[in-house]
Amino acid sequence: MRIRKSVNFDAAHYLPDALPDGPDDHRYKRIHGHSFTLTITIDGERDPDTGWVQDFEEVTAALMDVHAQLDHHFLNEVEGLAVPTLENICQWVAGALAPRLPGLAEVEIARPSNGESCILNL
Repeated sequence: MRIRKSVNFDAAHYLPDALPDGPDDHRYKRIHGHSFTLTITIDGERDPDTGWVQDFEEVTAALMDVHAQLDHHFLNEVEGLAVPTLENICQWVAGALAPRLPGLAEVEIARPSNGESCILNL
């Protein structure tokens, strides 16, 4: 089975290496913000006693710890996110959550207002 949990967060960032051959004033190089949606997927067998793949309280607690490190923060200053692309944020979230959520199968970071997302399959 597969379960999912999502949270939203808002954060600012810039991409220091955006279009290295492009103009120095490229808009991605300027500080700007986004509203993000983080969705994680956990795969596993349903426990016959509880009926759960994993207790959503445990999932929520782990996700909220990550949320606290990202929400209303300047992502470039978060350790490990000096270049906070969607791809790098996915990898960072996976690294933070995998030890607590052994069935973690997928991390998705989306910017719904832009219609953009990145999915990391683990």
